[in-house]
Amino acid sequence: MRVVSLTGGVASGKSLVLRTFTNLGAYAIDCDVLSREAVVPCSEAWWEIVGLFGKGIVNRDLEIDRKKLREIVFSDLKKRKALEKIIHPEVKRKCAERIEAMKKVESEPNAPLVVVDVPLLIETGMHAEFDMVIVVYVSEETQIRRVMERDGLTKAKARKMIALQMPLKAKLQYADIVITNEGTREATEKQVRRVFAALSS
Repeated sequence: MRVVSLTGGVASGKSLVLRTFTNLGAYAIDCDVLSREAVVPCSEAWWEIVGLFGKGIVNRDLEIDRKKLREIVFSDLKKRKALEKIIHPEVKRKCAERIEAMKKVESEPNAPLVVVDVPLLIETGMHAEFDMVIVVYVSEETQIRRVMERDGLTKAKARKMIALQMPLKAKLQYADIVITNEGTREATEKQVRRVFAALSS
């Protein structure tokens, strides 16, 4: 079983690429989903985060209000780093568990591809743990436009959000495969089909 990593940046189109891989038959692990699982109410990580940020980030159902939390760390680098220190080890552990489970289920030589979507793949050093790195790339101008359209932000705020992440151009040097998502959905899906065929052969 081949396990590859998928990364990109805000509004680069990773969700489309991951969804296309799964439609083609790949197993998918979305680390954004794992990060939500890591902070379920009253879990160890949940208590750490509430202790750090206060009860004001907790909704009536005890779920952490991700929007409020994002607004706090958006403007406070120190708190963002502290949050990542709590969540990342737990996500990494859950990811490893999922991969091992998939290997046990699919022990045949031609078992499906596993694609792991890791937003901070390069930043956390996790890229070294995978067989291959796939980067979904778009220009910064496209990122800004899409963030403005998606989140209703001003250009300045969109730029600030994107600046919090490692530039996509810098991630290209770590890429074994680049999928460019500047064009139509169909064009991107065609690239994914080619990559899936190559990795599954």
